Amino acid sequence: MQTKIHYHPGDSALIEAVSVLRAGGLVAFPTETVYGLGANGLDREAAKKVYAAKGRPSDNPLILHLYSPEQAERYAYTCPLYYKLALAFMPGPLTVILKKKPIVPNEVTGGLQTVALRVPSHPVARALLEKCDFPVAAPSANISGKPSPTTVGHVIDDMDGKIDMILDGGECSVGVESTIVMIDGDDLSLLRPGAVTPEMLAPFAARVLIDPSLERPLAGNEKPLAPGMKYKHYAPRADVRLLKGDEERVASYMMRYKRCPYVGLMTDEAHYHALRSKRTVCYGKDAKDEAHSLFACLRAFDGMPKVGTVYAPLPSKDGIGLAVYNRLAKAAGFTVIDVTGFAER
Repeated sequence: MQTKIHYHPGDSALIEAVSVLRAGGLVAFPTETVYGLGANGLDREAAKKVYAAKGRPSDNPLILHLYSPEQAERYAYTCPLYYKLALAFMPGPLTVILKKKPIVPNEVTGGLQTVALRVPSHPVARALLEKCDFPVAAPSANISGKPSPTTVGHVIDDMDGKIDMILDGGECSVGVESTIVMIDGDDLSLLRPGAVTPEMLAPFAARVLIDPSLERPLAGNEKPLAPGMKYKHYAPRADVRLLKGDEERVASYMMRYKRCPYVGLMTDEAHYHALRSKRTVCYGKDAKDEAHSLFACLRAFDGMPKVGTVYAPLPSKDGIGLAVYNRLAKAAGFTVIDVTGFAER
C-alpha cells in the first residue's frame, strides 16, 4: 500500500481524508496528546484494520473521537457528571468512559459494553472531525508496544505503507495520551493518567479513585477497561529499567554506566551535564517537559543499535508526573531497581 502524506493539510486534504475514512480506510492525524490512527468508528471492518496495522490485541479498546461533547448522545448513555467534565476539559486531553449504545460495534470497544469518548483540541483534528458525519475511532498511530508518536516522522517510521493517509500537524503539545476516567455514580475511576490530573478532577467528583493497574500489570485473565491498561507499552527495543532511591544515589548509579556502550541513560536537565554522553538523553526540567518529550526520548534509543539497557530515575507521581511515571513503568514492564544501598566504589 502507498501511504499518501499531506504536510500542512488544507481543506481539500481534509475532505480527501474524510472520504478515505468513510470508505473504510485508515488516516493518521495529529491531536494535542499524540498522533492517532483513525478509522470510521461505526465500521467494524475498519476497526479490524486498525488492530492489524498496529499489531494490537483485539481486546484493547479504541477511543471514539468527536467534534463536540454533545455528539456523545448518539453513541453512549451520558449523565450530568459527563457534562460537568466536558464543560471543564473538552476540547482537551480527557477521555470519558460511558455505557455504549448498540450503534457502536464491539470491535471498537474490545468487546466491552462501554465506550471511550474524547473531544481533541488540536486544530487539524478538529477540522477533520467537523467534516465527519461519524465518530473517528483512534488509538495512537504507532506499532503496538512502541513509544507513541508525537511527530509526523514517528508516524511515518511506524505506519508508512500500512495505512492510506497521514496528516501532518506538527509536534504534539502535550506528549502523552489523554487522561481516561470512568464514571461510577458520583465517583471517578482514573484508568490512565495524563495532562488532566487527579488534582484537576477532584472538584468534580465525590472521589477520584486511582485504578491499581497504574502501578502494576493486569493479570492475564483481567480484561482492560481502557486503552493501555493490560499490555507492555511505550517501550524502545532496549530494556528499560527504573531506578528507585534518593537523587544522589540514583545519579551515582547512573554515573557508573556513563561510558558503557551498551547502556543508555535518561535524565533531567539538572543532571544532564554530569551524565552527558552519546547515549544520554535529557527529557526536560520539570514534569510537564518530561511528558512532552518522553516518547521522543524513548524512540531516540532505537537509533543507538548497541544500547541494550536504558536506565531512568523513577519519576515523581505529582500532577502530570503520574502520567510520566505510568508510561515509564509500562515501558519497563514495571521493573524497578532499588539503589538505596548502592555505594560508588
